[in-house]
Amino acid sequence: MQATAPTSLVRLTAIPRLSGGEKWRVEGMRSLDEPCFLWFTKGQGRITIAGQTRGYTAHNGIFIPKGVMHGFEVGAQVYGMAVFFGDGAGQDLPQISVHLRIREVLVQQELNTMLDAIQRELDSDQVGNLRAAQAYIALLSVWIERQALRLGEEGQKNDAARRLVARFTALMEEKFRSGVGVGLLAAELGVTPTHLTRCCRQTCSRSAIDLLQDRRIFEARKLLAETKLRINVIGTSLGFTSAAYFTRAFQNRTGSSPREFRRNL
Repeated sequence: MQATAPTSLVRLTAIPRLSGGEKWRVEGMRSLDEPCFLWFTKGQGRITIAGQTRGYTAHNGIFIPKGVMHGFEVGAQVYGMAVFFGDGAGQDLPQISVHLRIREVLVQQELNTMLDAIQRELDSDQVGNLRAAQAYIALLSVWIERQALRLGEEGQKNDAARRLVARFTALMEEKFRSGVGVGLLAAELGVTPTHLTRCCRQTCSRSAIDLLQDRRIFEARKLLAETKLRINVIGTSLGFTSAAYFTRAFQNRTGSSPREFRRNL
């Protein structure tokens, strides 16, 4: 059950509900205006964060900072909780993504107890329930920091390819609405498009243009699904130079035109 708290505050949502039955809602490349923490308790899949793909299984916890591009698989057997920290969070949370593989049962129980306490306070109508929830969130941030230090965060393997792709996805997040292409992004990063794509394939088995188009089309689907903006306005807002170009790119990516996609919703 998703907590009925203001969007500026913490919220908990069951991971299967994030997709709403539509894989693009979780698998497409996107970023959030708030930090989030994914706690997988059952199943397995792949997650891509800042252009790096890795596998996750049960009892994996993944922290994703605000504004970091990501997408992940949610199969029928995947279950867990997603914690959204609110748009005012960030000071006491990690500034980089953290992937924790929690094997000790007692540590798993410790996390589950904190999440249950947060949800209980958010669902409560008692005085001070939101302050209590924020206090548990502070404990959760400490827990994430301690586990990252204790277990070692594999994302800290800071080789050149990972550093470049992380810079590319951050720059892409700033500029994907402008219609800028991979060539100009690569030039701004001081590398050739060929080298950039080689590094992307090394870290996530996808090309640079594939990541860029995935990010733009995810945003297009989100706007088509959640707003009443005209289709040509959506295309223009994402840097497509004509309605025909937007329709063609959208259809190549999704198998349907923007109009058909919106109608089928």
